[in-house]
Amino acid sequence: METSVLTTVLLPLALGIIMLGLGLSLTLADFTRVIAFPRAVLVGLLCQMVLLPWVCFAIAKLSGLPPELAVGLMLLAASPGGATSNLFSHLAKGDVALNITLTAINSVLTVVTLPLIVNLSLDHFLGESRAIPLQFGKVAQIFVVVLGPVSLGMLLKKKRPQLSEQLKKPVKLLSALFLVLVVAAAVYKERAIIGSYFPQVGAAALAFNLASMFLGYFLPRLLRLNREQSIAIGMEIGIHNGTLAIAIASSPLLLNNTTMAIPAVFYSLFMFCTAALFGYGVNAAQRASAARAASAASRS
Repeated sequence: METSVLTTVLLPLALGIIMLGLGLSLTLADFTRVIAFPRAVLVGLLCQMVLLPWVCFAIAKLSGLPPELAVGLMLLAASPGGATSNLFSHLAKGDVALNITLTAINSVLTVVTLPLIVNLSLDHFLGESRAIPLQFGKVAQIFVVVLGPVSLGMLLKKKRPQLSEQLKKPVKLLSALFLVLVVAAAVYKERAIIGSYFPQVGAAALAFNLASMFLGYFLPRLLRLNREQSIAIGMEIGIHNGTLAIAIASSPLLLNNTTMAIPAVFYSLFMFCTAALFGYGVNAAQRASAARAASAASRS
């Protein structure tokens, strides 16, 4: 989990390309629509900020995690959605503008909620309080990585629509390729940790990942949000900023405890696979439903 070419070069480059590709498919109208109908944003924030920490706490307690690993799992729950959630939402035909809006809002609110949740977790599981400084620098980085390339892509779409249309497919393919490379590199880099800690925290991290995704998709559906909005919220909540959680846990200036970073390592490896399966599943269900409707219409 030390700083490497993976975290300092490949990951930012991959995220930049991903965000550029998303910007090529967006217009300002997508964002004004989200602002005009704020219910989806409020539901997403309810899931992310209020319900998810309690779900994580229940999993940490029921799975009997050692205290440091339990705090690490709670740190992950307190972290904002990852920027790659926007890519998976795009691939799954979700409301990408809603994703980007939630990522931006969550990143700002996390400045307050992350220290609060982590300090409460330290007190509960370890019986100690430790100040976690407000992460203004990390929030600024998220804004730069998310909004910079997205804005460039949107500008190209507006000023050079023909060029942006030509760039869509190659940028999308390049995004997927970079994502696969980053995941493969992460698995190789953390292979020793994966083997030694999997029995202790693997099941809990996977359970939290699946619970996050299901909560993020099915609760909005129960609250009558449309399918695209529910996919966006599911991806936003299911894909956490594991890099941020690892950085906070490992930093000598913050928690200075690499054991607390272990849940984020496992979660980061699981979430890309489960997000891909989730996206495939909801789209397969949609196609099956459309086929049944078409078949019923042809018989009538």
